[in-house]
Parts: sequence; C-alpha cells; structure tokens
Amino acid sequence: MRKSITYSITDLPQFKEALLLWSKQFYEVVWLDSNGHADAYGKFEGVLAVDALTSIETDAEDSFENLKEYQETTQDWIFGYLSYDLKNDVEVLTSQNDDGLGFSDLFFFQPKKLVFIEGAKARFEYLNLVSEEVEKDFNTILAIAGDLEEVQATKKPPIRIRMRIFKDQYFKRIDQMLAHIYRGDIYEANFCQEFYATDTEIDPFTTYKNLNVISKPPFAAFLKNNDTYVLCASPERYLNKEGTTITSQPIKGTAKRAEDLKEDALLKNELAKDEKERAENIMIVDLVRNDLSKSALKGSVTVKELCKVYTFEQVHQMISTISSEVAMDKNPVEIIKESFPMGSMTGAPKIAAMKIIEELEATKRGVYSGAIGYFSPSNDFDFNVVIRSILYNASEKYVSFSVGGAITAKASPEKEYEECLLKAKAMRQVLENQ
Repeated sequence: MRKSITYSITDLPQFKEALLLWSKQFYEVVWLDSNGHADAYGKFEGVLAVDALTSIETDAEDSFENLKEYQETTQDWIFGYLSYDLKNDVEVLTSQNDDGLGFSDLFFFQPKKLVFIEGAKARFEYLNLVSEEVEKDFNTILAIAGDLEEVQATKKPPIRIRMRIFKDQYFKRIDQMLAHIYRGDIYEANFCQEFYATDTEIDPFTTYKNLNVISKPPFAAFLKNNDTYVLCASPERYLNKEGTTITSQPIKGTAKRAEDLKEDALLKNELAKDEKERAENIMIVDLVRNDLSKSALKGSVTVKELCKVYTFEQVHQMISTISSEVAMDKNPVEIIKESFPMGSMTGAPKIAAMKIIEELEATKRGVYSGAIGYFSPSNDFDFNVVIRSILYNASEKYVSFSVGGAITAKASPEKEYEECLLKAKAMRQVLENQ
C-alpha cells in the first residue's frame, strides 16, 4: 500500500531540477519527463521513481517470462528498461558484437518512493514503510531548489569521442545492406553505429540536464542502476497501454531545423512530401500494425495518424500513430513481448532485418534502441524508444552513444551518413562541452 500526499509547486522547472539532484543519493533512479509537450496518451508531466524495495535484473534468456512473473507478483508500480537484445528471447537470434558498456539486458525495480508531477502539483506516493518521510523529503527538495545557483558542476577535461565505424567502412556496410534489399531478403533495415569514449568520467546528472535543455524531447528519461546510467532525450514513444487501448508512435523521417523561419517551414514541408521518407514510414507502419495484431482484438488495429511531421528543438520528425484494442485480461508483459523490439529500430521483414543488423553492425546495441518506462498497478504501461541517448558505465569509465537510420532501396550512403551525424549532434555537443 502507498500513502499519497500532494503539494503545490510555484516554480516547476526549478522543482524538477531539484528533484533530480535529490535523487543522487539513491542506487536506483528513473526520471521520466515530457518537457511540457501536449500528449493525448501520457498520464503526467513527469515522474520520479527511486529506492528499490524489490528488483529484477536478468540477461535475455527467459527475460519476458521472468518479468511477467515479477510484474504479476508485485502488482505495484515498476520502472526500468528493456534492452534491444531481448530480441534473443523473442526469436532464435544472438548478440555477438562488441559490448563496451556491460549493462544487464533487463532491469526493473519497485520504488519505495514515487513523485508525480501533474500541472503545478507534486504528488508523493510512498510505500507505507517510508511514508513518514514524505514531508521531510519535500522540504529537502525545496531547500535544494533554493540553492540551485550555488550548485556548480566540476569542469571535466575534454572528451575524445571515437567512431566505431569509419566513413569508408560505413559506406561499405550500407552497400552490403543494399545488396540484401536488391536481392529481396528485406525491404528496409535500421543500421546503427556507435560513438564512444574510453577511460572517461562524466557527471551523469549535469550531462543529462544539458542534453535535455538542448533537445526538450517529449520522452526524456534519466535512469541509474548503481554505476550504470542512461541519459535519454528521446522524441519517440514505443508503446502505451491505457485500459484496453494500445498506442504506438513510430518515427521514420528526419530533417534538420533552420534558424530562419521561412527556411525552417520549407524544410518541414519538404520532409512531409519526401517520397523516400514517407515510404520508410509507411513500411514501419505496416510492420507495427502486424505486431499489434498479435495481441489485438480482431479488426481493432487502426492508423490514427500517417506520416505527420512534428517539430522538435533539433530536428523535424515524421511520426505515425497506430492503435489497437486488447482483451481486459491480456497480460501487459505479453503485449510488449509480441511487438518487441520496436519496428522503427529493426526493419521489414523483422526477423530477417534483425539477422542482417547483427551481421553488419559493429557493436551490441544493449539499452540503445530498447525501451525505458513503467508498468502501473492497474496493468497500464508507457515506454519510450531509447534513441538520442548517452549511456555511461561509471566503473568501466566507458561512455557511448549510437545513432542510426533506415536503409531502403532508395537510400544514398552519403545522405544516410549525413543524417547520422545530424542525429549525433546533440550528444556530441553535450559531451565535448561538459
């Protein structure tokens, strides 16, 4: 059981920053932030989950069955991540590529302390065993908010970011992927490359704050599991469940922003009409429709938005919205398993694309292109797609971020490479100017 107390907030941005700084003391942290984006499917502006009462941390083998058992046993809020490599639990696949990060494949925890941000209110929901700490914690957070200007991050030395795949290798691998497409093995696949730094230390909280300020995305997330961190500025929702309604919002199609308003509007309009980008998006919409149909009630899968262009701080993005209805007694973990990994980060046909991805990419994806989110006590859930994210293993002093793009028959290796560099811009900027 949880005790709930609600407080009014006078300065929302200040309170959010103080809340995250307060969470530093805990071993397990998940912070989800919509950054004020209007969202028909989201439940709150932000939520902080800290301090595990119970947790689950596993590799890919039997991961979904173990998570299902954990979720059914707790019947409480649980927060965490699903790594891309849980694909190996869904299909007969493997992950043999280089892994510098060493994250677990799956991690969830049941928080003792929850803080929901809803409008100008902060709702504290604490398990009964720590419920007497609510008022003290709220006052501590207010005190941190009052001293924010005095909190100075230690200046770190410049980070030397390296590429796992150099430009000529990138072109060669894209050509190999195109050969698979021309041969008819696949129609489309998402090809990703890693940027990384070794023997490197960062301040995860400051780095996340700076990344979030640059991007202001609707599905931002900060995750800490002991000494491993995910600093996520994702614009993309993977899957949402509210009652019996399932919603997926895949992104396919990216265009840069311009400072000049007329030029920016032109770039947005060009993206909306771009045949290649629309073809990519529609292929993934078909894939998501198929994925959702595995758990959906017959005839309930519908496309609510097709190829709609949304504008973010760094880029314009083409997003589609697909929904379905499921039976009241359908297990939420099974719904995720039946659509995992998300189509926007794999390709079509999905299994063939994942095999080719494993063959041509140089690194294990891990949490990148996986999902961060939560399950509620009422069996609802909401998960993002882990893109535009910095991953950090503090013990190994290893920092990593990956970017990717959809490869179709019309793909130009040069343009795909330029798109990757555009997507990498925010993460690189934050790390190089920390």
